[in-house]
Amino acid sequence: MKTHASKFLALFLAAVLALSFVMGGTAEAAKYRVAYIARAQADSFAAWLANAVKAEAEKYPDIELSVFDGEANDEKENGMIENAITNKFDCIIVQPNNGEAQRPYVENVVKAGIIAITTNARIEGIAGSSSVDADPYMQAKVNCDLALTQVPQNAKVVVLNGPPGNFHADERRRAWQIEFFDKRPDVTIVGEQIAHWNKDEAMTFMEDWVQSQSQIDAIISMNDNMCAGALEVVKGNAKFDNLFAYGVDGTAEAVLLIKEGRMTATCMQSAYDLAELLLSSADKLLTGKEKEINTDIGNPLITKDNVEDFVKILEAAGAL
Repeated sequence: MKTHASKFLALFLAAVLALSFVMGGTAEAAKYRVAYIARAQADSFAAWLANAVKAEAEKYPDIELSVFDGEANDEKENGMIENAITNKFDCIIVQPNNGEAQRPYVENVVKAGIIAITTNARIEGIAGSSSVDADPYMQAKVNCDLALTQVPQNAKVVVLNGPPGNFHADERRRAWQIEFFDKRPDVTIVGEQIAHWNKDEAMTFMEDWVQSQSQIDAIISMNDNMCAGALEVVKGNAKFDNLFAYGVDGTAEAVLLIKEGRMTATCMQSAYDLAELLLSSADKLLTGKEKEINTDIGNPLITKDNVEDFVKILEAAGAL
């Protein structure tokens, strides 16, 4: 009897062990697969956001994240969205290169029954999709309010824009027009170009402006990356010691430029806050706790008066 009981117990334990392996495999297979499609990781903010999303995803054991780089190319990014649909990801997060170019592809995500989230910048008006973003108009306005009091009378300024059709690029430029240029008709724009958020393109334009213009009092840039490129061109040039320079993002580079006194101000668009909201939103949507989420982060202004606070934040996060 003991022998039979022992054999039964051994068979029972083997069955339980086998079942645990099966259940373990099922749990692993049941992970939610999330695709994060970045605009372009050569862009300092896009890279910061992609890295923040990767770090945040590690806090969610039921989420398996895959990150793709659109390389600032609409065709490439759209192809990645199509591939993510074909590969049946459970959730596709898109950071658009050009919102209107990505719109029909994100619409296809929704049509495929896949959770769609757009971020930095959101694509408005896609029924059934969600978004996590910031308010680009207010990001520029906090800079405009400061510039109204700082930029000298009859100033000559240059303007660096992001890609046309990009929600953030368009709204930031609209804010500068309404909140600054319309209120300061004495200010003249002596150069304005689209630099596609790109530092190298901004450098090229600034080199041309420095050669063609006898006076430049301020750089008005729709992001930090372009502003940093323009400032690199005039580094060490005493003629531009009193140059004002405004950006958006709060990148580590911009924060250090403000600390050094070379950049005037930026609006912090925290990649950490965006990543936290992106993953919590994805989790709520995937688990059925929410059907649709549209939410924004805040827009604090960084200047020489509070830059040390943001240096500490970035140091604590390992970004500096």
